[in-house]
This record gives sequence, structure tokens and C-alpha cells, in this order.
Amino acid sequence: MVSRLRSANVAGIAIERGDGPVVEELLAAGLVVFVMPSRQIKGLRTRYGSAGNKDDRFDAYVLADTLRTDGHRWKPLRPDTGPTRALRALCRSRKDLVETRVLVTGQLRANLELAFPGAIGLFTKPASAISLAFLQRFPTAGKAAWLSPSRLASWLRSAGYTGGVSAGTLYGRLAAAAPGLTGPEGDARGQITLAFVAMLRTLNEQIAVMDAEIGRLFAAHPDRHIFASLPRSGTVRGATLLAEIGDCRQRFPTDDALAALAGACPSTRQSGKRSQAVFRWSCSKKLRAAVMDFANGSRMSDPWAAGVYAAATGRGCRHPHAIRILARAWIRVIWRCWQDGTAFDPALHRGRQAAAA
Repeated sequence: MVSRLRSANVAGIAIERGDGPVVEELLAAGLVVFVMPSRQIKGLRTRYGSAGNKDDRFDAYVLADTLRTDGHRWKPLRPDTGPTRALRALCRSRKDLVETRVLVTGQLRANLELAFPGAIGLFTKPASAISLAFLQRFPTAGKAAWLSPSRLASWLRSAGYTGGVSAGTLYGRLAAAAPGLTGPEGDARGQITLAFVAMLRTLNEQIAVMDAEIGRLFAAHPDRHIFASLPRSGTVRGATLLAEIGDCRQRFPTDDALAALAGACPSTRQSGKRSQAVFRWSCSKKLRAAVMDFANGSRMSDPWAAGVYAAATGRGCRHPHAIRILARAWIRVIWRCWQDGTAFDPALHRGRQAAAA
């Protein structure tokens, strides 16, 4: 396709969506790409006829001819800047590491259920530093049998434990659990436990390194003030939103385009007079994960977001559906702030003002 466009000396390309592998190949080939929202194409059809029927070949002609006559008013699509692409790579790699940590933690738990049940749930987070330090020192039920309330209290002090649970309570949990395995099989399971502990420590260290680098790039990004101003965005969540949305404003000329790519709005299927709204499967899974994660977190501290979620569940929507409804509402706000380059200001949010009234 690129070769045919070059051989025809094509000066510019107009397209409805600014994402996907086709657009990436066109930009990589050095061709100039312009994005035209579908609602504008619908309005332009009347310029060329009164029928207004949708036809792909006719829409392609409308796009090309409108680009020829009005292209000087449009801004071309450009790739995301280097800092944004670097931030995107780090955020996606961090997510992969976190998913790997969850997988390894599950394997460790499965091993402990057989070998050392008392260690399960002893501390709040199974992959925390204190949990891994305990398993490093006491990988088997046989070695943990040496503990007493005073010895456990002494070990907790040496490990710098600050969890707030007394040594007596922790020892009671160990004593009330099933005994676990001993002998050769117990020793073998202990070696497996130590292997998982080493893997989790390495993953924790690398995730911390990723967090520091993400924080550094996010702090230096010119769009940081937009995403950092959102409720409960934080460093990693805000950086992930920025990285997945990007910094090219021409890619999403309307909030509908951003919502469609994020999977926050339904897909309409129409056949004759029958129309049906269904779940949108075709979208950017990484962008959808970032937007849904932010929407779910925002309802924990933002009254307006909590109200939108509560209204959706009150209408009978299940949790995932209610989160998508909330995400669609947030996308309108995020897109407007992103296009204008301004931070989120609750005082200027009309939906929030209407809800308060």
C-alpha cells in the first residue's frame, strides 16, 4: 500500500481513526496523515449529495476531496514524542513485572499450602519484605517449630517489623495452622520456597527500579500537570494514563474517538431496523486497562465519581459495566483537559456542579 501511494505521488492521506497498525506504517513511511472524525464525515456527505447514505467508497472519495480543498486548515498527525514512547515502554514493562509477581506469588502459596500452611496469611502481603524475610529464615515447618513467642518477638525486632500485630498474635496463627510437611519432602519443599522467595525479591527490586525511572520521566514530561491533577492518579497511574493516551492531540480529535479506543463506550450493531448496543471488544486493551484502573480508583475519593458509580449500580449495572460508565464520564473530562493543556479543576467541572446542585 505504501509503495502504491508513493508511486502515485500522494501528498496526504485522510483517515477516520488515528490509531492502529495502518497509521503506524504510514507514519513510519514518512507520509502525511490527517485524521477526520466520523461525525464530520457524516456532515460532509451532504456537500456531495442529498441521499446521505453511508458507503465506504463514497466516504473515501469525500475524505480525499475534502483533504484536497480544505486540507490547509487541518493539522497533520505526528508520532508521539520520544519521552512519551519511553514512558509507555516503562509502564508496560512494569505491568508485565507486576503480573509476573502475582503469578509467582500464587505458585509460592500453592507450595506453602502443602509444606508450611502456617506461613500463609501470617503477614498481610505475601510478597512484602517481612514475609519474604520470614520465609528466608524459616522456609519449612520444621525450622519454624523452633520458634516461641519470645523468639519470634526477638526475630521481628531484628527484621524491623512495623506491622502493628503483636508477636503473640502471630505465634498464635502459626500454632493454630496445620503442621505441614517434615522429612525429605519437607526439606525439598523448603528449597522450592527459597527459590520462589529469591524470584519475588528480584521482582520487587526491579519493580522499584521501574517505579523510580517512571517517576523521573513523568516529573519531566510537559503533560504531567494534566494527569497528576486527576483524583487518586498518583505517579504510576498518572504516568500510565499519559503513556497510553500519548501526546499527539490530532490522534483523538473528539472524546468519542478516545472513548472508542479505550473500550469505554458500547459498539452499535445495526441490521435493518434493528439496532443493538454490545460490548466493544475491538479496542486498545492496554489503554482500556489504564482508563478502567483510574476510574475504579477515582470513586474511592472523589464524590462525583462515587455518585456516577452508585447511580449506575442503582440501575442494575454490574461492577464492570458501572466502571465503564464512570470511565466514559471521566474521558470527557480528561480529553478536554488534554486538548487544552490545562490541569483538572473541580470548580470548572459542570457535571460536578450539577450533581452538587
